[in-house]
Amino acid sequence: MTRLNSLFDDYGQSPWIDNIRRDWLNDGTLARLVEQGVRGVTSNPAIFAKAFATSSAYDQFLNGMKGKDVEELFEELAVVDVRDACDVLKGVHETSCSDFHAKKYRYCDGFVSLEVSPRLARDTAGTIAAALKLNKAVGRSNVMIKIPATNEGLPAITEVLGAGINVNVTLIFSVERYSEVLNAWMDGLELAKKNGHELSSIGSVASFFVSRVDAAIDALLPEGDARRGTTANAQVAAAYALYLERINGSRAKALIADGAQVQRPLWASTATKNPTYYDLLYVDSIAANETVNTMPDPTLEGVLDHGNFSSSLLLNAASIVTAASLLYELPSDISLGAVTDKLEADGVQSFIDSYADLLKTVADKVNG
Repeated sequence: MTRLNSLFDDYGQSPWIDNIRRDWLNDGTLARLVEQGVRGVTSNPAIFAKAFATSSAYDQFLNGMKGKDVEELFEELAVVDVRDACDVLKGVHETSCSDFHAKKYRYCDGFVSLEVSPRLARDTAGTIAAALKLNKAVGRSNVMIKIPATNEGLPAITEVLGAGINVNVTLIFSVERYSEVLNAWMDGLELAKKNGHELSSIGSVASFFVSRVDAAIDALLPEGDARRGTTANAQVAAAYALYLERINGSRAKALIADGAQVQRPLWASTATKNPTYYDLLYVDSIAANETVNTMPDPTLEGVLDHGNFSSSLLLNAASIVTAASLLYELPSDISLGAVTDKLEADGVQSFIDSYADLLKTVADKVNG
């Protein structure tokens, strides 16, 4: 048993990897990671941009494509990658869904996420259309379409879930926005039921970004302040407390009684930004039942080597409350809301910039 297996078996948290590469699919790397305990895959424009820039594995697909619309070409390549990754995770998905139907767990696992174009982050109708298109193109029951939790994204989340499609809600930076995401999820499942979809087949996660919060708050605190490196996990604790409260509310219970899977919190951006911090600060400390942690390669390797989840802040009600209470110890002149609003705006822009870099890389490869 690996430490990734222990994270899931003993603590109820699914380890996913925040990376996808054509060469990993070709040489069996992803399959080996699944054998070691990886239970899902996430991707985003920055990940695809890095994969295209650092690998020759896509070159064969790009030969003879000169003059083709670059965005359409990238989408075709991304769909193939995600479809193949879904096939690698098929066993995990089928086994976990069997466990779900046997009521061992309240969710299916083994998903691979594909994000709609970041350029649509402020376009509700465009996001809905893109999600429907991407879901159909991949054609796998374990694909999840990523939609950002912007104000414009929230109604799109509801509509896409209502169409019976799995959704990974991304770019959540605050507990307040997470509460809105939970509402959008329940609205979506209620719509799906109205539309005649089987609720048990609709998976969803809510991706709460972690380390970026500490990076932003730490910059506002004095050097050596004991509160540095604590805000992100405090927010995670508050978000998890909200999850436990809302998932046990009457509305969620009614959906679960109708066969719905729970929408698990997913901890994203879990690599430490500050090199002086413990490398698994955003893994070991936030292991929790019915959650996901999606990790970049180095963090995943660290977990396999020395992960230790016994000191997680989220293992009982008292420790969750204690961890979340650190949010009230921030100086009065620091507005957490203002920080997280900026992080959302910056996150959207960062993905747009990465997407532009990605399309340029593809164009350069196609045009020689």
